[in-house]
Order: sequence, then structure tokens, then C-alpha cells
Amino acid sequence: MIGLIRHRGPDASGIYMSRHAGLAHARLSIIDLSGGDQPIHNEDRSVWIVFNGEIFNYPELREDLVARGHRFYTQTDTEVLVHLYEEHGTGMFKDLNGQFAFALWDKKEKSLLLGRDRMGIRPLFYYQNNGRLIFGSEVKAMFADPATPRKLDTQTLSDIFTCWTPVGSSTPFEGIYQIPPGHYARFSRNGFSTHQYWNLSFRNKSNENPGERPLLEWTEELNDLLRDAAKIRLRADVPVGAYLSGGLDSTYTSALVKRNFNNLLRTFSVSFTDIRFDETPFQKIAVKALKTEHRDIRCAEKDIGEAFPQVIWHTEVPILRTAPVPLYHLSKLVRENNFKVVLTGEGADEIFAGYNIFKEDRVRRFWARNPDSRMRPMLLERLYPYIFTRQNGKAKAFLEGFFKKSLSEINSPVYSHLLRWQNTSQLKSFFTADLQKKTANKEEFINRFVSTLPADFMSWHPLSRAQFTEINLFLSNYLLSSQGDRMAMANAVEGRYPFLDHRVVEFATRVPPRYRMNGLKEKFILKQAARSLIPPELIDRPKKPYRAPISKSFFQEKPVDYVEELLSESAIKKSGYFDPKKVSLLTTKCKQHQGQILSERENMAVVGILSTQLLDHQFIQNFPAHPIQEPEDVKIFN
Repeated sequence: MIGLIRHRGPDASGIYMSRHAGLAHARLSIIDLSGGDQPIHNEDRSVWIVFNGEIFNYPELREDLVARGHRFYTQTDTEVLVHLYEEHGTGMFKDLNGQFAFALWDKKEKSLLLGRDRMGIRPLFYYQNNGRLIFGSEVKAMFADPATPRKLDTQTLSDIFTCWTPVGSSTPFEGIYQIPPGHYARFSRNGFSTHQYWNLSFRNKSNENPGERPLLEWTEELNDLLRDAAKIRLRADVPVGAYLSGGLDSTYTSALVKRNFNNLLRTFSVSFTDIRFDETPFQKIAVKALKTEHRDIRCAEKDIGEAFPQVIWHTEVPILRTAPVPLYHLSKLVRENNFKVVLTGEGADEIFAGYNIFKEDRVRRFWARNPDSRMRPMLLERLYPYIFTRQNGKAKAFLEGFFKKSLSEINSPVYSHLLRWQNTSQLKSFFTADLQKKTANKEEFINRFVSTLPADFMSWHPLSRAQFTEINLFLSNYLLSSQGDRMAMANAVEGRYPFLDHRVVEFATRVPPRYRMNGLKEKFILKQAARSLIPPELIDRPKKPYRAPISKSFFQEKPVDYVEELLSESAIKKSGYFDPKKVSLLTTKCKQHQGQILSERENMAVVGILSTQLLDHQFIQNFPAHPIQEPEDVKIFN
């Protein structure tokens, strides 16, 4: 099991074994480099733990625990968890500021505690059957046990081809689940149960009325919180670098570090040979302004196509975009420069309303008040100026027709996401007829998701509802997984996220909606807070979502070998998920045009089908599809 996740922790390995439990750990050493090997235990060896992640407030917690009489034998943040459990049991989670997944074995109670951080930054999977529980940071570790079934879950596959991601605790594999963000689980003779210890809520009624508190006070509080969130994320016994995309979020966090804590900050970025995706000019502005030591890696379509199988091996989930692949190359650059830790700007778009989907929701609600208006749809030009041009009247008419779909359904709890789900769910037309019958349609999917929403959800501001939906579905299960933890840890690099400090997130839920998005100005409060730190041309630049080349990465003059093989009629028939004739028509079109002039939906279909085929090939048909990095010098405890 630890051999299959050796990429996450190449520095050391350890195993604890008893009659009832076994814990194994592959270590990426960041704190207490020489003395922090796991598993770690308490004073009388009755409590043992394996832990992935960081507890950023561990020095403060340790000081309190020592004052209470606990004795430490390491300098790690891991050991704090053992003693905190002794002191508070499952009440320990309220004291933690971190990103973590851990398994703690209580030898006296003969019970296992599994815990995951509030935002779901670190992954934690499990499979249980016949009174036996298997868990791991990645699913592949669990597949090392032949008793773990290996089969794709078709309902989750359908969900991914609707909303881009698994929903809730589900995974792409049948019978395998994940501990949800902000939850812990107990396993003992009494069975298995999960419990929520933290939840995201925008229910504070003060959101609806800013009252007398001025914007300046809000921005000062935000700056103070983010400064401290960045500061404690520099706690490490190894150098800490930063990703620098040239956008507001990563530039802001890098500026906080550079100006306040670290005058020798090393930054890293990815650029593209295709100028449609490249942000090099903005990255250069950021580097010049912050005066960081900078390294970048240039990514071409060929690089994406070649690395895609390795990326799917690490994501362990079908994806609909190639965006994770350049981040895989970026973390490799970080590791090659002897860095193990980087700060990143993930999370700001979700908590401060930075995505176009939030603007679309506002425009469409305004338009819905007068559906026949010729003027109101023109607001969409502010979101997509490159499409709504006078020279492109056909595209303009198409987009207006697209955004008018379901326009009047403003009472739907998920109004903000209806268009995305409707558009994406059309990809399921590539499923076999049998699979289409077996899996839920869009309406059933919506009803299932709505049933999980908080009881007072409809009393929240529409922007808050849209943000909650995006965070609940997309942040942990896609962004922090496929583009975050998995792409960094594939190269033994730990990403840290100041914007996802739970204090910052809870602050964002209190910020009045008009300060999160002012009119159609996204991340309004964040931009105001950043004006004293970073150049205005980075703050006021047009929003450009991070994306990467798609079909052209797989179909150039000649398709990449594995693409031809996995999308062949025989391979499609063998796996049984997709209609061979429809896939054949799509691949023929790709070959004829070398991956160009495909629609957005066709591009997503190519990536979705290919990644599903790879997942089936690597995990179902040919597991393990990559060499296992057997650990050396494993420490064994009992």
C-alpha cells in the first residue's frame, strides 16, 4: 500500500502493526526532518497515528498541551494530534487550523478515528466490508489489497458527465467512498459512522445589510487575516516557495509573504506556447513588482498529450479538461528546484465570487425580470467580449439563445448552475444506450443534490447560494483534488492555501454580497485589499480563467499512440461505457482537423471519454499500470 503512494512521501516509511490494526505511512518530511518519522504514538503507546498534511497552529497547541502535562518526544505537528486526542477526544477538531487527513488508532478502545480538514484539501478514502476497513490517501493504495473490488461506479461517471465531479462522498469506484470535508469517522466493534464537525454557511443575516460598517474596515480585517494565514503557512523546516500565475490571487499571497516575511521568495509559473492560454506578460509584471527569484516552465500541446496518462493515474477520476496537466509539469519544476512546499492562490474565486458563473447568475436574474428585453442580454458582452462582437453576429445570437435557456426558473435552488449542468449533461449522449438508461438524468441529479442543501438555503442571498453550490460540488472534489493535491503530490510537493484558512473562509461568508461582487465586478473586496500591495494592471486586468489546450494535445499530424489505441472501436466496446460509433465519428473529426475547430462540448467529450478509458485501462484492466516504488528501510512498530 505505501509502495503505491510512495510518490506522496519518498523520504521515509513506517508501519504499526497490532492484532486488530495496521497503519502505514509514506513520509514527505517538512517539519522535524530527522525525528518525525511516522507512525507516531503517545507516552504509553496506546494511541498511534499516521498523518498527511499540516497543522499550522501546532506550536500554540503544543505549548498548551505541555502545560497540561503531556510529554513530547518529537518536534512534529503530528504528535500534537495524539495528545490533543487524549485531551479532547473527537472534540479536538475545533482547535485545528490546518489541511489534513489522519488515521488514529486507540489501542485501549480498539477504535479507529479518521479525520479530514474543513475544506477537504487532503484526500482520505475508505472501503469497508464484513467488519473490515481499508483506508488510504489515494484509492490505488487500497487496490493493493486484492479484497478491494475494482469496478467503475457508473452513477458517479454520470455525475461527472453532468457537473464535472463526483458528488458528496462518492468516488469513481464502486464501494469506495471518501470522508467528506469537515467530517470525521469512527470505526470499532460498534460499526462505522461519520460525523460533521464543521459546515460552510452563509446564513448570517447581516450579509443582506452591510449596516454601518465601512468597506475599509472589511478590507483591513481581510488583510490582517490573510497576512496571518500566509505567515503560519510558512512554518516549515524546508524552504517554502509560491506559485505565481500573474493573476490577482497568487500575486496577492506572494506579495504578503515577500513584503512581510521572506525577502528571498522563490516563485514558479507555467506558460504556454499557445498564446490563447498564455499569461507570461502578467507573470513578468508580477515578478518585476515583487522582485522574486522566478522559474517557469513552458508547456506545449505535445507535453500535455504525453503526460496525460500519468495525470489520470494520479487524479484517479475522469476529467473534462486538460487543466491539471500543466500543473503536473509545474510541480515537477518545483521539485527539480529542491522545493517541497509552495503557497498557491486556490480558493479565492470560490469564497470571493471570482467566477463568471456568478456573474451569469446575476445577469440572468436581472434579464428574467423582463425576458423580452433587447438591452439586458447585452450585459453578457461584459463577460464574454471576445464572443459578443459586431463581426460575430452568429455567435452573439447563439450565446443569447444559450443563456436564455431556463431563464425563468429563478426559484430553483441551483439556478446559478442549471446552464452548466444542462450543457455538460449532453456529453452523456456518448454513453451506450444501456448506460444512459441505468444512470440518473439531469432532473434526478438536481433533485438528489438539492436534497442535501441546508434547510435555510433559500433564505440566503442568491450570490451566497451560487457560491455554496460551487464550493460544495467543485472545490474539494475537483479543484483541490485533480488540480491541487494530486498534481502537486505526484511530484512530492505540498501545496498550501492561505485563502482556505478556515478563518478566511468564515470571514468571507460574513462579507456583504455587494462587497464580494459589486455589480459585475468580481472579488471586489479582495481587489480593494490588494491595491496597496500589487500593481493596478494585475488587479484591473480582465478576468481570464486558467485553461489549457485540449483536443490539439491528442490529435496533431498524428494522434498520440495510446489515444489511437484507447479510442479504437475494439477498446471502446471492451470497456463498455461509450457508444463506439459516436466515439468513432468524434475521433474522425478530430483527426481531419488535427484537434482544431472543435466546439467546447466536443473538446470536453474528447477529454472525458479518453480519461475514462485511461482510468479503466489503468485501474480496472491492468492494475497496477505503473511501477510500484517499493519503500526501503521501513520502520516497523508494534
